[in-house]
Amino acid sequence: MAQAVEEWYKQMPIITRSYLTAAIVTTIGCSLEIISPHNLYLHPTLVVKHYQFWRLITNFLYFRKMDLDFLFHMFFLARYCKLLEENSFRGRTADFFYMLLFGATVLTGIVLLGGMIPYLSESFAKIIFLSNSLTFMMVYVWSKQNPFIHMSFLGLFTFTAAYLPWVLLGFSVLVGASAWVDLLGMIAGHAYYFLEDVYPRMTGRRPLRTPSFIKSLFADEAVVVARPANVRFAPPPAEEVHQD
Repeated sequence: MAQAVEEWYKQMPIITRSYLTAAIVTTIGCSLEIISPHNLYLHPTLVVKHYQFWRLITNFLYFRKMDLDFLFHMFFLARYCKLLEENSFRGRTADFFYMLLFGATVLTGIVLLGGMIPYLSESFAKIIFLSNSLTFMMVYVWSKQNPFIHMSFLGLFTFTAAYLPWVLLGFSVLVGASAWVDLLGMIAGHAYYFLEDVYPRMTGRRPLRTPSFIKSLFADEAVVVARPANVRFAPPPAEEVHQD
């Protein structure tokens, strides 16, 4: 059993493995009181005035209590982060990292700006950890790129992957979790999907080109993508959509 888990862990792509490890270590560390969550949460004043810039990263690593909700999010993180990195972003590790960076930036910006809006500031002030939102963003992007895959929710009913974010959002509401967290992930995910997949097809321009300095951090293997033949609703080849 231990060997199987070790093999499963080693076979994970680098970004998925790194993020999953950091999230588990951080959450367990907080549960054992080795790390204090008070040093991790997002706080604009502490970031800007006290130069605690690490909070811009650590708030994405802590998943609160180690309960059923934590296990669900670890499953989503391990599954959909891995699926994206191995399939949609195969051979494009730098692009995948840039997607996460974009999502983290959008989520942080929404929370910071929302905290300045009257009548909404109180709700946004309660969102101090964005780890669940970033995980939900990955689920949303995967569902948009694989909309026709059939899925089942706890064996109760079946649906296509395009509705997965809405099913999970409804489940969160039923169990009493905050819908805001999931909605933020959907907003960030849709922003990325539109700018990366929809807008380039409409205009021929790709606004989310991965910067060269990020590409230099990753040594990707060349991947040959075959053009799908006689397949209805087939997406355009990767080399046409992701032109540098």
